[in-house]
Formats: sequence, structure tokens, C-alpha cells
Amino acid sequence: MGRHYPLGYNYFRTRLHKAFMSKADLRDEEQIRQGIKRAEFVKKEIEALYFLKKYRSMKHRYS
Repeated sequence: MGRHYPLGYNYFRTRLHKAFMSKADLRDEEQIRQGIKRAEFVKKEIEALYFLKKYRSMKHRYS
């Protein structure tokens, strides 16, 4: 997903790695589940931004 990120792949990768490493010490099962839910939410938000960018570029091309 990060290959098409507006600020570049390196920016995306370092931020993603930092986010994962900040939660690496979780041991409580409920906290792990909450972390997974949050990660899925963030993933959906990033996908929505990609689709919006794609839609806008297609709209610009065909109008």
C-alpha cells in the first residue's frame, strides 16, 4: 500500500514500522485485539484515500 503513498514509500514504511514497534510489548489479549481493530480501521482509511485519489484522477481525465 505504501508504494503509492503521497509522501513516498520511505515515509510510509518508517511510520508504519514505528507504529508496530510501539505496540510490540503488548501481552494482554484484550489490548492486542483493540490494537488489531485500530490497525484494520487505519488500513480502511488509507484504502479510502487511495480510492478517492483514483476517482479524482479518473474524473479529471474524462471531464
